[in-house]
Amino acid sequence: MKLEIYDPALCCPTGVCGPDVDPELTRIAADIHVLQQHKADIQRYNLAQEPEPFVQQMEVGKLMEEEGTEVLPVSVLDGKVVKTAGYPSREELSEWFGMDRGILENKPAPSRVDISIK
Repeated sequence: MKLEIYDPALCCPTGVCGPDVDPELTRIAADIHVLQQHKADIQRYNLAQEPEPFVQQMEVGKLMEEEGTEVLPVSVLDGKVVKTAGYPSREELSEWFGMDRGILENKPAPSRVDISIK
């Protein structure tokens, strides 16, 4: 699985900078970091700093031509657009990568312990 996220123009690569940080940008940056630690293949592109990938990815270019930058962010999973005009939720990310949602919420996955008393 490869996820590519095409961000709107941001002040820096993550968008987590400046005095008024959007909590959604903080969440997606943290979620991506955690997923990458679990070997997920995720790439983000910032329109302000990396415009070329927006042109190279035909579906993203077409969406922007038809709907403008309001369509951003766009999420592309294995070459197919799976979400527009918003970042993927934790539920979507965990489903796409086959991981427990608890990983993204910094909670350990539930475990089971069998105790026998003799």
